Amino acid sequence: MQNVEQTIISQYANSPTLVQLIQNLNGYIDPSADIDAFYNLIWNVDTAVGKGLDIWGKIVGLENGRKLTIPSAEIDFGFSQAGNASAAPFGSGVFYSGEQATQTYLLADGAFKTLILVKALANICDGSIPSTNQLLQNLFAGRGRCYVNDLGNMQMRFTFEFYLQPWERAIITQSGALPHPTGVLTSLLEVPVPNVFGFLEAGFACAAPFGSGAFYLDS
Repeated sequence: MQNVEQTIISQYANSPTLVQLIQNLNGYIDPSADIDAFYNLIWNVDTAVGKGLDIWGKIVGLENGRKLTIPSAEIDFGFSQAGNASAAPFGSGVFYSGEQATQTYLLADGAFKTLILVKALANICDGSIPSTNQLLQNLFAGRGRCYVNDLGNMQMRFTFEFYLQPWERAIITQSGALPHPTGVLTSLLEVPVPNVFGFLEAGFACAAPFGSGAFYLDS
């Protein structure tokens, strides 16, 4: 406790032995270190780790906790327009079997924290496009532009002008954490601006010329 001397009654205040014993006992049971550890490892979501993040996952309503199913890392044969991240050339990739291979694993602390923040923001989001855009910009700050497109006909699309990590893509497409209006079909599009082929009118910040950019593939 703080100012432990003020808790010693006057008749014992001048006893060096008792005062020393009380001061030693205060040091032994001082809870400040435990309080700091509790705040940093559990209470503060920005610094929480391990069990602290597991608790936060339950608080925000993640029923499966850290468990997430993501596509396999195996890259199938394809053409250069698809990009090296999703296709491999002759002699490197195998033909697509028709079934998407997946793997289920437990998210590491960093990835799980992102999922927690997505779900926490979704819990208080009103589901409008401006609110969802703000949610995306907060989560992917510094990565590039990301936003929601209203496609009409009860459809909306999450657009990212940069590549996502596999676990980020899984959070967006499979976790169900991102908000969207009831009955609206959602899709995901990654456009790695400015590495998409385009014409001069688009500007060099948005498109690349022949021999530099791949054709845009609609999702």
